[in-house]
Amino acid sequence: MQIYSFSPFGYEGALVSVEVDLRRGIPAVDIVGLADGAVKESRERMKAAIKNSGFDFPPERVLISLSPADLRKEGAGFDLAVALAVLHAKERSGRQDAEGGADPLPVLVMGELELNGRVRPVRGVYAAVNTAYAGGIRLCIVPAENSREAREVAGMQVFGAENLTEAFEAMENGGRFTSAAAGQPESEPLPSGAEETEGVAFPAVEPGFEFAEIRGQQFLVRGLQIAAAGGHNLLAFGPPGCGKTLALQRFPALLPLLTPEQAQPVTRIYSLAGLLPPGKSAVRTAPFRQPHQTASIEGICGGGSRCAPGEISLAHNGVLFLDEAAEFKTSVLQMLRVPLESGTVTLSRAGRSTVYPAAFQLLMATNPCPCGNFGSDEKICLCSAHSVEQYWRKFSGPLLDRMDIRIHVQSRPDAASQEASRSTQELRIQVARAVAAQRRRQGGRKNARLSPSETAAWCTLPKAAQLLLDEAGRKNGFSPRATAACLKLARTIADMEGKEHIDESSLQEAILYRRTEGGIGIL
Repeated sequence: MQIYSFSPFGYEGALVSVEVDLRRGIPAVDIVGLADGAVKESRERMKAAIKNSGFDFPPERVLISLSPADLRKEGAGFDLAVALAVLHAKERSGRQDAEGGADPLPVLVMGELELNGRVRPVRGVYAAVNTAYAGGIRLCIVPAENSREAREVAGMQVFGAENLTEAFEAMENGGRFTSAAAGQPESEPLPSGAEETEGVAFPAVEPGFEFAEIRGQQFLVRGLQIAAAGGHNLLAFGPPGCGKTLALQRFPALLPLLTPEQAQPVTRIYSLAGLLPPGKSAVRTAPFRQPHQTASIEGICGGGSRCAPGEISLAHNGVLFLDEAAEFKTSVLQMLRVPLESGTVTLSRAGRSTVYPAAFQLLMATNPCPCGNFGSDEKICLCSAHSVEQYWRKFSGPLLDRMDIRIHVQSRPDAASQEASRSTQELRIQVARAVAAQRRRQGGRKNARLSPSETAAWCTLPKAAQLLLDEAGRKNGFSPRATAACLKLARTIADMEGKEHIDESSLQEAILYRRTEGGIGIL
């Protein structure tokens, strides 16, 4: 039997073949194949687990080879594979007809061993099973706590082992798992409390995510609704205490659940990062990441010795929210520009590289100046012109140009707008309508990520609307990217209204959110 394990590195990782040779000599265990300290220590854990599980450890000299030899192996996830390889080699050496029958199919094995033989869960199981299936492996033995995520891979037979004895019996059965131990994928249906609106599934509205509680900020709430419907980046700026953070933190309530296709890469990333909750099979809720202002470039884009995913990859198919965005390091903010365009991030470490998906939606909230009072009619700004300029210079023009929606949040809205916003359920209706239209028209690709050719095909304007856009571009100094953003916003607004074509009213509202009507002239 050929036993494989998995070495997580970056987004792809690699399968590792585990081979054991029993030979004459002084009893000892040798591991070759560029193993790190945790893998080398598996010799003692594996030996104790085998004896404490009632098996006899081979009295010969044991050579364990992990190949490919030039790939560094890290972590405790090799324990179970090494133990099963040793036991299998011992069983074969004791059989007279060891070469008689055909070997069972190759098997993927992952798990950490306790000294008593119990199998502990490990990270990266979903990614490992996915990679193994692509490599032609159809059987896997994983810790029982990781079995649900392993069964997300269609066509893979999965055995969830509680201890070494169960894992060995499953392996010796040649993959003929019982129906109770293995089977077809267990893709769970919609999460508890989820409901469908206009044919699009949304998560349950949890306490603290109700937009009806927000008063006097209809312009901001409408902007968030448009952003959720089309995946548009959004910048909200205003004085402290105006409610911008409160509203933006409720944004996940407007995001539909991920489709199975969208959930696959997200689940793989969270599996590699060790962030899948115990017993969780797949990530169906759109990620919402809110890193602290002290986050480093490595924390945001990823890195480290294993090229671990950063916040932008953890936000793939979801949202990255930077609160008090001006407090982040300038280098961190500028690093976001390329992933925003490409939807990927490439990490290179020690001669190896990996490419993570990073198609995230960026939300930013910030004050208009260091003291927060710039542009206020009621308070005095204590900042000099130079300090305000330096404050906004951290964002740079190219980054701000990628923010499709810019909203100046007023500290004291007009009395006429003090009524409550629409409820979350009401806001979801138009979001669902736009999402369903994008799925029919462009296979789920969000309007914000349309290519130039797709924009030209699906964002056509009547003559009057085209004249309006040209005039707004001249008046506001729109760049080509800003003009394209207006078209995409108008397409989203038209989808929300159920319109087949963009009309003048949709374009007017799109221009309003692009040029920050009522703003303070900074952008």
